[in-house]
Amino acid sequence: MTAIAQDFWQEQADDPEVCVDGRVNAELEDTYWQSVYFGESYYRSNCSYDDYAPAYCVGYIGFAQYGGCYDDAEKSLCANWLRIKGDSKLSVDEAMQAIRAAWDHAAQAQLPVQEEEDEELVDTGLLAAHAARSRQPDYATA
Repeated sequence: MTAIAQDFWQEQADDPEVCVDGRVNAELEDTYWQSVYFGESYYRSNCSYDDYAPAYCVGYIGFAQYGGCYDDAEKSLCANWLRIKGDSKLSVDEAMQAIRAAWDHAAQAQLPVQEEEDEELVDTGLLAAHAARSRQPDYATA
């Protein structure tokens, strides 16, 4: 990491946690990638986390910014990588693999929230159906 980048990150240390629209916790994502990047299929042993960090950042922040389909955002993500890559040794192709991995991880992190919402909708639907049945008059049996 360059001295300028280190100064920048030290200045940011006192800033509040970065969450983009509540969809991504950048600090948690960065911590996750620091602990697993060397196990990824695209990992090169001559690269450090400092080489991968900007690509991961583009991926998870890009997911929060653009959402939806990765393919629709890919050109913008590539442009973001080229703008912020700094001293990274990654080629564009290598960076795009890391960006995609970070995008997918951020998207996967959103699934439990969606499942809870779906579960709530199902429960509400079952309650409504039960309530409708209970409002029907009971008929005497002969």
